[in-house]
Amino acid sequence: MTTALTLTAAHTQALIRRLTALADDEILIAHRGGEWTGHAPILEEDIALANIAQDELGHAGLYLGLRAELDGSDPDRLAFFRTADEYTNTRLTELPRGDWAFTMIRQFLYDTFEALWLEAATRSTYAPLAAIAAKAVREEKFHVQHTALWAERLALGTPESERRTRAALNDLWPYAAQLFQPVDGEEALVAAGVLPDLSAVRARWTDLVTAHLSGTCGLTLPGTPADPAPRSVHTGHLAPLLAEMQSVARAHPDAELW
Repeated sequence: MTTALTLTAAHTQALIRRLTALADDEILIAHRGGEWTGHAPILEEDIALANIAQDELGHAGLYLGLRAELDGSDPDRLAFFRTADEYTNTRLTELPRGDWAFTMIRQFLYDTFEALWLEAATRSTYAPLAAIAAKAVREEKFHVQHTALWAERLALGTPESERRTRAALNDLWPYAAQLFQPVDGEEALVAAGVLPDLSAVRARWTDLVTAHLSGTCGLTLPGTPADPAPRSVHTGHLAPLLAEMQSVARAHPDAELW
């Protein structure tokens, strides 16, 4: 297997960009999920979504930890002291939490992508990435099962829950395409077997989400979205989210023990 020492300088920089993008998505969707703590529709789900959010933060820690091995960066500094212009998350993950249908459909679209990406990454020629993918993919498959059931429950529930689920899908679908945007230099890493091929991941993702949302849930999928914006383009929702998420760390930037 390939190790970190065999990566070229260009490979290393591209891998850092991909790991950071993955971590940024995890941090943002975990924060949005955490906003439901104490507000979910039922107690059991309040706890379940909080656990999913914690898992996503754990995955962010894995990605940023792997980055730290490459460039010596500090994961906490990256999470809490970068500005919106420096974050490279997708817009899908930064949108406000919306209602319960919006949160469940977003989480289903995102979790399906991540599970498929991680499953492919377990075969990476870069052993450290394959190792963390093998650790995270089990949790992510559980997330998919959980949110797929909620999508079905809401779509086939009452007329009101079906209306809200359909509206959430129409709103979120155009943003999902950005998940498959490569970072600069990613093509070379795919050719070297270090990273999964995003076009192959997208093909599997499309098959799975179409079969579930259209076939099982009876929802009509919106048309194919236009080419997505690069990850450097954000909505106006990211900056206030970061201001809230980073407020304690920025108020005490020199704190080492909590």
